[in-house]
Amino acid sequence: MENTSTTAGVSSTPPSGSSGMGNRLAAARQKRFVGRAHEVGQFQSALTAPELPYVVLYIYGPGGVGKTTLLKQLQSLCAQHQCASIYIDARNVEPSPESITAAIANLLGLAAIANPLTHIGQQSQRHVLFIDTFEILAPLDTWFREVFMPSSPENMLVVLAGRQALSTGWRTDPVWSELLHTLPLRNLTAEESRTYLSQRNIPDGQHQAVLGFTHGHPLALSLVADTFAQRQSMGEPFRPEDAPDVIRTLLEQFVQKVPGPAHRAALEACALARVMTEALLAVALDIPNVAELFDWLRGLSFIESNRLGLFPHDLLREALVADLRWRNPVWFAELHKRVRNFYKARLAQTTGLEQQLVLFDYLYLHRDNMIVRPYFDWQETGTSLPQPMHPADVPALLEMVRTHEGEDSARLAAHWFARQPQSVLVVREPGKSNAPLGFLCTLELNEAAEADLMADPATARAWKYLQRSAPLRSGERATMFRFWMAHDTYQGVSSIQSLIGVNMTRHELTTPRLAYSFMCFADAEFWEMVAAYADMARIEDADFNVGEHTYGVYGHDWRVTPTSVWLDMLAEREIALMSLDKPTTPKPVVQMLALSAEDFASAVRNTLRDLTRAEALRGSPLLRSRLLTDVAASANDLTRAQALRDQLMQIINMLQSSPREAKLYRAIYHTYVQPAVTQEQAAEILDLPFSTYRRHLQSGILRITEILWQRELGGV
Repeated sequence: MENTSTTAGVSSTPPSGSSGMGNRLAAARQKRFVGRAHEVGQFQSALTAPELPYVVLYIYGPGGVGKTTLLKQLQSLCAQHQCASIYIDARNVEPSPESITAAIANLLGLAAIANPLTHIGQQSQRHVLFIDTFEILAPLDTWFREVFMPSSPENMLVVLAGRQALSTGWRTDPVWSELLHTLPLRNLTAEESRTYLSQRNIPDGQHQAVLGFTHGHPLALSLVADTFAQRQSMGEPFRPEDAPDVIRTLLEQFVQKVPGPAHRAALEACALARVMTEALLAVALDIPNVAELFDWLRGLSFIESNRLGLFPHDLLREALVADLRWRNPVWFAELHKRVRNFYKARLAQTTGLEQQLVLFDYLYLHRDNMIVRPYFDWQETGTSLPQPMHPADVPALLEMVRTHEGEDSARLAAHWFARQPQSVLVVREPGKSNAPLGFLCTLELNEAAEADLMADPATARAWKYLQRSAPLRSGERATMFRFWMAHDTYQGVSSIQSLIGVNMTRHELTTPRLAYSFMCFADAEFWEMVAAYADMARIEDADFNVGEHTYGVYGHDWRVTPTSVWLDMLAEREIALMSLDKPTTPKPVVQMLALSAEDFASAVRNTLRDLTRAEALRGSPLLRSRLLTDVAASANDLTRAQALRDQLMQIINMLQSSPREAKLYRAIYHTYVQPAVTQEQAAEILDLPFSTYRRHLQSGILRITEILWQRELGGV
């Protein structure tokens, strides 16, 4: 079972284990650990085998399902079996090969220049490398599979944990099919959940109600235990109320019983900001000393941490913010203002990557805005810094332009790369290749020669517009974001596009004497709404054609709306838009479940029994499984129940079309689709001995469950 506080940083465990306080912490962790017998058994078998049966063990599952806690348990097994172990949380290292190898070397006590894999290979004992939150290392996926692992010694087992299944590169390589073992992590079973609740001193009489809400989701169980502990201190029993959104219901029960108003405000501020630091918390709450509140936040079961600060679990952040906006919009607006003012001050005090991260934090305040959200990738956009263009990059960048915009545009790009090479920032693939993944070319129009400006339709029309409508004064600057694209998605919404967008904004906010900025779009209509929101005017007089492509241009006069006014204006629009969009009550959100294999199979059997009763199907846990991800989250239970029934009937009819499985179809049909009065009567209709009928029926249920389970895990 998971205590969902994440241990930040990296750690290693020597073969002999630890002593003193380390032993006490290990014992406490062991006492809280519940379930996962299959996963632990798989790992232990591999760990103790004379020869490793596989070299990579990949554990994956949704947030809050207990991956980190399981990894800590597996690490403790390493000490018991005299194996050295290394634990790395990917959130605390840069996504680059150098950072990964340096972290391993550091944990082994080696010099930074040493090769840690060579060192491990020279040791007699087995080593286990744990890498948590592996999804953050997605840019390194190819390097990890094709460079790091082939260089690994034979005495090292690598255990990875992430939220999504591994990429197709792992799954389609026939070699890796023999050297890789995957373990999807699901919810705890009912028995495991009851054991955990008992350990947390939840009365037996409460267990069934709790299980009816949580379905064994470790984070939800942990929240119940926390909430119950809060109520116990006030002499009140925990009584969960029926609601479709497990996490939101539990959260609402919990925040009503926090120690005091300051603690509640600290929790709300933590949900609003991308990451919470002690300095930011002091500004948000207007309290000089917030150390106690910060430590309280850090100890909550649903607060995680990384090297940048604290943040709520993904499943809870939205519920916290939605509740605050609905319950107290005045305080929400004030809190929003304090946080953004902190970021505004930090923008003026920072440079480089730190400044980029601050700006990303600022933009993150707009993540729930119905206008901004569709145009931005809010994941790990801020963690890498674009670099200046090198001469060796030019062929790849020109090919990128040629692919997306044609030969004529590539010739113009080559012209500007030669005239203003310092204007190009390149987003690179982490690792040794440093291959360009995208780029931004920001031209200084005021520094360009007249002939160069007139050679490009884009700069020619923009310059003429400036001279006619917004002429520059002495010392003023005008820039144009002339070329910007990702190598695979061009100007579509992606992490690279978002990183480029952050650096566009960074340029506008930090360039001295910037009077005007232009931005070119291949699809100007697509960006119209968010451009208007950002006070970028459509300048049709500056639109231009290159080859067969037409480009739309937007612009902003920074003399009319300076940066400080512009930032405040965006904040006001954010608050106003949220007020207009604010519902009278919080919108219900369908909370997805990650049922254990046992609970999933039980749910399928129960759903088949209710196949002809739509009202009964509305209570099926499968309505909140991945089987219905194509159904709108706002759809009511009846709509979702019908979609579930349609999917089951599709699978049942598949059985009918298979000569080998037709007998299973007939048993299913006369039991659940057009059910006989009794199973004995169904056997008579089929002219089968009752034992044969039961065997066919059970085989049919098993086959349907297998197909649904593959879909649940992300298969076809």
